[in-house]
Amino acid sequence: MDDFKGIPYLKNKLSYKKNRTRLRYQYYEMKTRARDFGISSPPDLRGWMSILGWCARSVDCLADRLVFREFRDDIFNLNSIYDSNNKDVLIDSAILGALISACDFIYITADEDGFPRMRVIDGRHATGIIDPTTNLLKEGYAVLEFDDRDRPVTEAYFLPGETQIFEAGKEPYSVFNPAPYPLLVPVIYRPDAVRPFGHSRISRACMSIVDSAARTVKRSEIAAEFYSYPQKYILGMDPDADRMEKWQASMSSLLQIDKDEDGDKPTAGQFQQAAMTPHTEQLRMFAGMFAGETGLTLDDLGFPSQNPSSSEAIRAAHETLRLMARKAQRDFGVGLLNAGYLAACVRDDQPYLRRQLYRTKAVWAPIFEPDVTALGGIGDAVQKIQTSFPDYFDEDKLEELTGI
Repeated sequence: MDDFKGIPYLKNKLSYKKNRTRLRYQYYEMKTRARDFGISSPPDLRGWMSILGWCARSVDCLADRLVFREFRDDIFNLNSIYDSNNKDVLIDSAILGALISACDFIYITADEDGFPRMRVIDGRHATGIIDPTTNLLKEGYAVLEFDDRDRPVTEAYFLPGETQIFEAGKEPYSVFNPAPYPLLVPVIYRPDAVRPFGHSRISRACMSIVDSAARTVKRSEIAAEFYSYPQKYILGMDPDADRMEKWQASMSSLLQIDKDEDGDKPTAGQFQQAAMTPHTEQLRMFAGMFAGETGLTLDDLGFPSQNPSSSEAIRAAHETLRLMARKAQRDFGVGLLNAGYLAACVRDDQPYLRRQLYRTKAVWAPIFEPDVTALGGIGDAVQKIQTSFPDYFDEDKLEELTGI
């Protein structure tokens, strides 16, 4: 145990990171409140805030395009393990959480028959010490269950060879682990040497832009009241004249104002009507900044273009998003392969070596599904290539290009 950090260290590490991860989830779930500067908001409206779903949109746009198909050269039959663990929901949940919190975890146990069971734990409730070479953990800690008051009920400490379980009110116990690594596997988005646990899709820039855009929407709501009913005024009214009710005066189509004893009459006027254009242009500016930060387009953020786009035009407009998706596929493929590797160790009760899976690769569906025009272009290109290199395109390669 001298080589391990221990549970207290990992708990402190998780506590330090939890607030940041919780903040990202709040932006994704649209539960944040942008700061009101208190300059343009009337006192009665300073507690009201506008909500924008751009952060959720940026995460979902990328997550929905990452569709895992299978493992190729699957010598350990990892596909059957994932298929038995509700692959579509399991992998989509892990990818979505990793895009929000930078890292999610897959927790592996064995059922009563010894078959591996896999479960996703989000980054708010698990952490560990990572091996930067394999992206597997050296040791890990996770909260497996909470009570109604969000207090930990079941905790686990993961080590090579065993998993220690701590349940509230019970004696701790250990579960044997045949794998050479802890059965808690990180699934990481965009790791690097400085941040081995990755970066969140909801960056600081995204949060700042969304706050600014939310304030713009609030100011436009306030300005809309003046735009709908501009302020009016009457000059030279007799102080002794009967006062008109304000709402009736605003909504009435005809007002009668008599002259006074001297024959003078008051002058009615209207202040210049407030314009909505500055708020619209500012919101569009923030939308452009957010789109540039996340690889989206203005169409994705609710500012549709005038002309409908073809499949090729959509692909060209989302070139940055396509590159981000390719990078995410490489990152998530490593995490899913690691989880499958440890699950195979549990299934076969054998401490396999990680390098035995060097030929196994994750295969993903095309990021952009081609339309009929694109399929025609692919068909012409395949025919020309096959003429020069017979049998180059097999069924797998065509499926990677077309998705069918």
